[in-house]
This record gives sequence, C-alpha cells and structure tokens, in this order.
Amino acid sequence: MDVVDRQIVHVLAVDPRASFRAIAEVVGVSDQTAARRYRRLREVAALRVIGLVSGARVGWTDWVVRVQTTPGSASAIADSLARRPDTRWIRMYAGGTEVVCVLQARTSEQRDALFLRGLPGSRRVVQVSAHATLHMFSPVAWGGLTRALSPEQAARLAAHAGLAGNDVHTGADVHLKPDDEPLLAELTRDGRASSAAIAAAIHWHESTVRRRIADLHAAGLLYFDVDIDDRALGYNVAAMFWLSIEPAKLEAAGRAIATHAEIPFAAAMTGPSNLVADGQFRDTQHLYEYLSGRLIELPGLRSVETVPAIGTVKRAGSLG
Repeated sequence: MDVVDRQIVHVLAVDPRASFRAIAEVVGVSDQTAARRYRRLREVAALRVIGLVSGARVGWTDWVVRVQTTPGSASAIADSLARRPDTRWIRMYAGGTEVVCVLQARTSEQRDALFLRGLPGSRRVVQVSAHATLHMFSPVAWGGLTRALSPEQAARLAAHAGLAGNDVHTGADVHLKPDDEPLLAELTRDGRASSAAIAAAIHWHESTVRRRIADLHAAGLLYFDVDIDDRALGYNVAAMFWLSIEPAKLEAAGRAIATHAEIPFAAAMTGPSNLVADGQFRDTQHLYEYLSGRLIELPGLRSVETVPAIGTVKRAGSLG
C-alpha cells in the first residue's frame, strides 16, 4: 500500500459510505483513480466496509468465546463456527489448539440455545469459556487506519462527512424493526453498496433506503466498520491480551488502552480477565516493546495473559 492507498483507507474509516467523488476531492486524485484504487484494495488487501447493528443499543449481547481443542482440531472447529451467521470474527491462537470468536446473541433464548446446544460439541473440544462484553472502550475508527491524511485533507473530509450526515435524516424517534432485516443483510455484505443497488435487491424505493440508513445511523443503531488485512498495513504479528484489572481502575485502564495505536479493540468483559484487548504489531520486537512498556503502565494492572494469533478464519461478518 502506498500513500494514496492509505489515505483512501483513512477516508473510509471516517466516512465509510463517502462517494468516490468525495474520496477523490479529499485525497487529491481523480474519481476514476479513487474507484480503481478502492477496487484493487478489495482484491489485494481484503478491504471491506460492513454495516453492523450496535448490539448494545438494541439489547443484544456480544460474547467472546474461547474454545480449547485437541491438537489438530482447531481448523475444523473454526470452520464450523465460521459458517454460523451470528459469528463476527474468528481467529486461531496459541499452538493451534485455541479458537476465539465473537458471537452475538439477540435474546436470552438465543443465548441459551447457543451455549447449551449451538457450540461444537465433540471429543475434539476440550473446554469452552464465554465472556459477555460489558462495555466497549475502543473507537469505531481505529487509529491505525486514520494517520494518513494531512490536517488540510482531514478538514476537507470533515466538511464532506458533515454534509453527508445532514442529508436526509428525519430526526424521528428510531427503533430497529423486523422489516429492517433485508436492508441490514445487504449492508453486512457490502456497506458501500449504493442506495439504488440495495433498493433493487430488497424491493424498496431508493429514497426509502437512503432515508432508513441515515436514520438508523444517526440514532446510533447502525455503524460502519472498515475491515482490512492487517498485513497490508504492515502489522505482521497479532495477539490477544486477557487482562486482570483492579475493579476500581477498570474504567481508567480501559480508556487508557483504547488510546494505544496498537489496539484496535478493547472491552470490559465478564470473567477473571475483566479487560480484553486485541493488538496489532509490526513484528515480535514491537510486541515485546509494547508488553514491557505501555501495557504494564495501565492503572490497576494485576496480570496479563498474552495469546499470539496464528491465523484469521473469519473477518467482521463474512468468511475471510
């Protein structure tokens, strides 16, 4: 990825549905170049924009699930979990015997069905532990994606994003409805799909699609995530940190770690490790410097378990 590629990713991290014309004006290239670069990034760096429901806003619960497997079984277990529509992302960790995934339960009945009957149950599964997400500390737009634009470009982007955000929102009290499911499914497949394309796919009027996306987004029920192969950004080592923090210092520690450039995800969790974070690093030396530096400076840190990742099976919402 060159400077222009990184700037396009930066624009999308801030304004995921920005038009190619807006991207071109911010970055300083032609509309055709912006579109061509975006398509290339999709092919070579797995760049995707995904529309997702903010589960906490609608009473859904995200669970981080650790599955310990027998040697040689992790890949098959991960593939089985990846086929589930309620899994967000799946990685294999440690020595190929641990799978970690994020699952979303919309109701208590779905939660019970998931943990009592839904997770893989066989002699290949040694242990399963599930941890409910209590509070997200990390921002939607990870800092690792938003360091490419100059101050002048960032100002132009803010102006474009502000104009787009005020386009069609009605200001009405908004709630998620069953009728929204087809729209949400299309946005999960491609968060940058045009209103016209979505309307044709789900048989709505284009103006209805545009207005509903704006309303759900403005109400905080819908957000857009940018997913990209971390290696394309120069991050070749990934690790998950299971941190035990003094309860009185949990809020301070969560806010602090969310500001670290290496951390795209951090959340308070149930269980003995009450703060969980995902880290991205250039190499093992970078990981060591982080472990022996900024991480141990977190307020109230009692202990940390560092689990290196060895592969990503599913990213953000679709098979990766």
